[in-house]
Amino acid sequence: MAIFRMRQCGAAAAIAAMFVGMVVSSGSAQTPTPSANDLDPKVLAYKLPDQIAWKDDPTGAKMAVLEGDPSKPGLYIVLVKWTPHHMSHPHWHPHDRFITVISGTWWVGTGAKFDPDKTVAMPAGSFVTHFAKQIHYDGAKDSEAVLEIVGEGPATATPAEAK
Repeated sequence: MAIFRMRQCGAAAAIAAMFVGMVVSSGSAQTPTPSANDLDPKVLAYKLPDQIAWKDDPTGAKMAVLEGDPSKPGLYIVLVKWTPHHMSHPHWHPHDRFITVISGTWWVGTGAKFDPDKTVAMPAGSFVTHFAKQIHYDGAKDSEAVLEIVGEGPATATPAEAK
């Protein structure tokens, strides 16, 4: 009799497991995957990577404006992609700029004498502040570096290289 009950329990457990499996698999097939169309545009705005418009910059970098207009007064947020072997020469900006290294290694130097060998590596995840009216230069060496820069416009750069 005990063996009979064990077989009944085993069979019941197997049937229960099959039932749970059917419910779980049918439930997941009927649940729609959330998509961008489910987001309320009154709540947030976004751009996926393939929607970000990159433009060439004369310094050998590429730039994408995420917010604001760097040429006008007010807050701006840009992405800068330094291509390999391109660096700016000594210059300064009229306002503080706040930079986060998103990927790659960004190389930074200070002073009016341009010397890429004296730049310091800022790896991905680094945060740098360029203080207003202070001379610096920066860029990429052997690999690309992507930065997010937050600042106050207009975002001008005044050359300051010692001759």
